[in-house]
Amino acid sequence: MDDTAIIPLEARTELLKLRLLYLLSGLAGGLFNPYLTTLFVHQGIGANVVGVLMSIGTLLSITVQPVWGLMVDRYRQTKLVLLLSISVPAVLSCLYGFKYTAVIIMAYILSIVFQATQSPVADSYAVTAARKGRTSYGTIRSLGSLGTAIGGYAGGFYLSHFEITQLWMPFLFLSLGGAATVLTLSRSTERTAAAISLSQGMKELLGNRLFVLFLLACFFVNQTLTAYNSFFVLAFQEAGGSYSLVGTALLLASLTNIPSMLLADRILKRIGHERTLLLAAFFYALRWGIQWLFPVPAVMVGIQVLHGLSFGLFYVAAVEYVAEASGKRMQATGQSLFNMVFSGLGGIVGNLLNGYLFYSGGAQMMYLACTVSALIGAGMLYWINRMAKSSV
Repeated sequence: MDDTAIIPLEARTELLKLRLLYLLSGLAGGLFNPYLTTLFVHQGIGANVVGVLMSIGTLLSITVQPVWGLMVDRYRQTKLVLLLSISVPAVLSCLYGFKYTAVIIMAYILSIVFQATQSPVADSYAVTAARKGRTSYGTIRSLGSLGTAIGGYAGGFYLSHFEITQLWMPFLFLSLGGAATVLTLSRSTERTAAAISLSQGMKELLGNRLFVLFLLACFFVNQTLTAYNSFFVLAFQEAGGSYSLVGTALLLASLTNIPSMLLADRILKRIGHERTLLLAAFFYALRWGIQWLFPVPAVMVGIQVLHGLSFGLFYVAAVEYVAEASGKRMQATGQSLFNMVFSGLGGIVGNLLNGYLFYSGGAQMMYLACTVSALIGAGMLYWINRMAKSSV
């Protein structure tokens, strides 16, 4: 909890701004992102092509990460980069309403290139602000999950009354609100968040074998999340679910993130980063395994209670692990490297693999593969936990 009696006013104000930013970003993303593949299919793009398209966009986002890193580290343009990462995808989203494949592909790829840097830069801001404000990163990130929960439900409700091609309008409005919030962030936090060059920081971090194994484990665990982020709506409809029930499932999934993220700090202090990551990875495997065994809408809605115990707990523990491994000098670099593997490479392989599996064998084949992948990641995290114990 925040100790407001000893926290400077500037730090409290910065925490409030960041929580608002995460809330608005969560609302925008929760309302729009889960329905993006459905929108593309509605516009005439096949599910397998959608998987390839998303993977290409993510590959490009990894390629441009060093360019964003240069702007952040050498030119101290952290705020500008964060502003562009929110506002550019928001403006381009209006192009998804046009039924021209080339226009949709161009808009999506450009959006991903800009959007890719949002999480690492925002997280580096949040970790720095949380430490200054004597609170935990989870208390900031949980507002993003709250926004995602409300946004996911609102998206389902919105689509019950409007065409899916009009979903960009509330997304644009909420994103511009987030962009306006970025403009109010202080420069002191920006300077702290960008303290070392990207190339130098990567060399140091990639020289740590334990950190590299951690990144590999994150890859195997998080590539499975595309089954939820990119293909859940399609899988749910295949099982006979409706748009309104999709909104309920997305709301339930995101709501479970909130207590997980708020309690993550206590769990981390009690059992440590490595054990927390291992526990969350097993919840990933359990989540996919149940959806593989019981492909019915009621189960697919109910199982979303495991989202917070899988993604929510894993993400906070991973960000805190990276912050500890990176140190104060490499906060932005460490979070960027983690995001490149966790969301970038994991997203590429996940979208390609799960898109192919969904297209060729249906949702059940996809969920089985996700179960196996999560268990592989859990095995690596178990090894990391043993190595951490032996080094104490």
